[in-house]
Amino acid sequence: MKVTFYGVRGSTPCNGSEIERYGGNTSCVGLDVPGNDPIVFDLGTGLRYFGMKQPSDGSFRGHALLTHLHWDHTQGLPFFAPILCAGAEFDVYGPPQEDGRSIGEILAATIRPPLFPIELERFPGRMRFHDVSDTDFTIGADVAVKARLIPHVGPTCGYRVTWNGRSVAYLSDHQMPYDGSMAASQGALELIDGCDLLIHDSQYLVSEFATKSTWGHCTAEFAVWLAAEAGAKRLALYHHDPTRGDDAVDDMLRAITLEGQRLGVEVFAASEGLTIDL
Repeated sequence: MKVTFYGVRGSTPCNGSEIERYGGNTSCVGLDVPGNDPIVFDLGTGLRYFGMKQPSDGSFRGHALLTHLHWDHTQGLPFFAPILCAGAEFDVYGPPQEDGRSIGEILAATIRPPLFPIELERFPGRMRFHDVSDTDFTIGADVAVKARLIPHVGPTCGYRVTWNGRSVAYLSDHQMPYDGSMAASQGALELIDGCDLLIHDSQYLVSEFATKSTWGHCTAEFAVWLAAEAGAKRLALYHHDPTRGDDAVDDMLRAITLEGQRLGVEVFAASEGLTIDL
């Protein structure tokens, strides 16, 4: 199973020489599972680049595990080239809203004029939407998926994908305790338990969290604590703040690597184009 990062930024896409090493596209991570259709975590602007590696002749079959409906996790969908071709099929899984609306209803209500030139239902490819919350399901014959609701702003899922004895957990947006302490929900711990790779929100520095404690994210210190607490083998720092340049990410990584070594967790910072072979 191979994991490829196509978008690693949080909140909003950005560009400039100061972020060229880690990249400026928003959340999107591809999974290549032998013998199975491609899977992607989230539909941020990185989805466009994931789409460039997929067939655009109508033969595309794929699955998306959508954490939640904030713009930085959905704004790549209208620019996903494979679904602009008749015959393509794309299954999208994600949490319904507290008012009962499904992810399909929300996306159809926003990808339409005047916010977008055409309605979502007019895209030539076929999209199927599936509401999941605390749900276990299977993709294909042998890809096991766990979805669990985790703390953020609005209904949000984290995911765990397991195949052939290897597992990756994806918690892109995760609210740590408002007081800065170290504690996690049972659902989050269940997703991460003993996984080979944890891709986790690390948007804020400790100094930033003091004024943004209710914004739905966490620090790298919390991410490495959680990885160690749940027995994850490797941790990818993810959802980089749009104000965080490459050098600042390097500084954050350098500091948290020492803590990871102390706790027995290998830590790296996710960057666009990076592929991890599990």
